[in-house]
Amino acid sequence: QVQLVESGGGLVQAGGSFRLSCAASGSIFGINAMGWHRQAPGKQRELVATITSGGSTNYENSVKERFTISRDSAKNTVYLKMDSLKPEDTGVYYCRADRIRLGVKNTYWGQGTQVTVSS
Repeated sequence: QVQLVESGGGLVQAGGSFRLSCAASGSIFGINAMGWHRQAPGKQRELVATITSGGSTNYENSVKERFTISRDSAKNTVYLKMDSLKPEDTGVYYCRADRIRLGVKNTYWGQGTQVTVSS
């Protein structure tokens, strides 16, 4: 099993910044991609950003040039730097890790951290 623990959420005014962290522990061998998803009230969970073990990144269109995902492999931690936050960025942010072992892929989720952006 892989455990993911997020931190760094809270309340901020529009235009502000946050940095979220997600630390992975447990059976982490084989983790390739990690990422962040978010879920706003009454909406489905959506992808925000992902990063592979090779450093390739992918962003949802609305966060491009405002959010930056990065990864510290030595610390088994992925970060999401969020700048120029907007009220529509409000939601619970979940960390995700994909692990592949012997051809079997498993996806793990953190418990989520609340980000609230006031207008």
